[in-house]
Amino acid sequence: MPSIGSIVYYGTHLGELRNIIQWKLWHDPVHQRDEAKESPELKECFKYLKMTSRSFAAVIQELHPELLVPVCLFYLILRGLDTIEDDMTIPFDTKEPLLRDFHNILEQDGWNFTGNGPNEKDRELCVHFDVVIAEYKKIKSEYKVIIKDITDRMGNGMADYAKMADEGGAQKVETIKDYYKYCHYVAGLVGEGLTRLFVEAKLANPALLEREDLHESMGQFLQQTNIIRDIREDHEDKRYFWPREVWSKHVDRFEDLFLPENKDKALACSSEMVLLALRRADDCLFYLAGLKEQSVFNFCAIPQTMAIATLELCFQNPDIFEKNVKITKGSACRLMVDSTQNLQVAYGVFKRFARTIHKRNNPQDPNFLEISLACGKIEQFIESIFPTQTAATYRQGAPAPAPVDAKGNSLTPEEQEAQKKQQAQDKEEFFYIMLAVGGTLFVITAIMFFTAWMMGARFDIAWQQLRSGNIWAPKTTDEAILARDAYDAAKSTVSATVKAVTSSVVSHGEL
Repeated sequence: MPSIGSIVYYGTHLGELRNIIQWKLWHDPVHQRDEAKESPELKECFKYLKMTSRSFAAVIQELHPELLVPVCLFYLILRGLDTIEDDMTIPFDTKEPLLRDFHNILEQDGWNFTGNGPNEKDRELCVHFDVVIAEYKKIKSEYKVIIKDITDRMGNGMADYAKMADEGGAQKVETIKDYYKYCHYVAGLVGEGLTRLFVEAKLANPALLEREDLHESMGQFLQQTNIIRDIREDHEDKRYFWPREVWSKHVDRFEDLFLPENKDKALACSSEMVLLALRRADDCLFYLAGLKEQSVFNFCAIPQTMAIATLELCFQNPDIFEKNVKITKGSACRLMVDSTQNLQVAYGVFKRFARTIHKRNNPQDPNFLEISLACGKIEQFIESIFPTQTAATYRQGAPAPAPVDAKGNSLTPEEQEAQKKQQAQDKEEFFYIMLAVGGTLFVITAIMFFTAWMMGARFDIAWQQLRSGNIWAPKTTDEAILARDAYDAAKSTVSATVKAVTSSVVSHGEL
């Protein structure tokens, strides 16, 4: 049941309501789950998938059957790992061995974890993690190798940062290089793992594996956007992912970003964070072009378009320092509609939001020029793949067509000159013909009006009736007589008034 606030909001934002209705009614999944063929454990896995992710759950369930279960399990395994890493109530001595050995835990039948805090939102997944392990053991060995490898590397990376947080009293990132490294462990590796799964299933171009920068940027772009958006929430949890190298240019302490008097400094700091993310956008666009299958494309494109939309929402927005901002459900549905069509439409989403960011860019911002260049780079890349074609650009770029005769034969220079003269003569003759037709119609109309007047037509009555709003002619003779009498009476009244005034003037003169 929608809340009163939602009803009021969508009642005043009908465009967003329309987007939701369109998605619900007209979206046709590329593939659909066949729950009749699923084991009870697998159904449980999809239940926890829906519990832990709103955005990914829908697109994962529409994946190609070859990838449906492996990607679902891959997500749940990494979500379980992330749930342990994020939970600040778990002592480091308990957390570190779990993170570093999580890839081996995948082989332990019946394993689960009940040590999360009661307020941890994804606690139930860890409590019932045994169903994930049971299904993990059923998938192809090729997929298991990929998932286990990524889990191993990610778990160790998370443990390293958790150790720094334990030693320093808070989770902090010092340099931009450290920032990229953290995003690599928690998201870049996900991009690598998914790419390996796609290629293994023969649903993506194998060349994507040779371009590590592309799948790295896919993960980095999403993670950096989330870090920018979640700054307030992370600050309250004493987790500082914005690198000191960035925020120290503007304030002395990270906490100072949240002070009202430092609003301009905070926005300048957030602009640089947005800039770091924008530099990854063109790589993401390149990556999307290497996906062969529609459901895989949808799976990758939807999060990316939502990321660029979220980045635009956070850009120059002081609200991110006060609350967790999110795109609305109506906007999300519009993005999903646009992202599930084809590459050109998805590129159009990036172009639209890049232009909005560029338009909102503040000339007084220290990163103004670089942000403008980053937005321009996105649009330049899109133009290189899908050039904007208009009549003007076509005429500028295309050679003039060679003149031909009625049979399609090319004309000699003499024939071309004669053709130009003939065209000029045709235009002149057309002008005189139209002038003659117009003149003839005018003369005929004048003769008709004159003849009617000579035969007693009362144009004065017609004019009076038109001014009175009587456009149509009287339907009966009586109505016509009444109209004429009314006009004559009005005319007599006017004449009498004029006569009386004239007499008065004469009498005054005699005095």
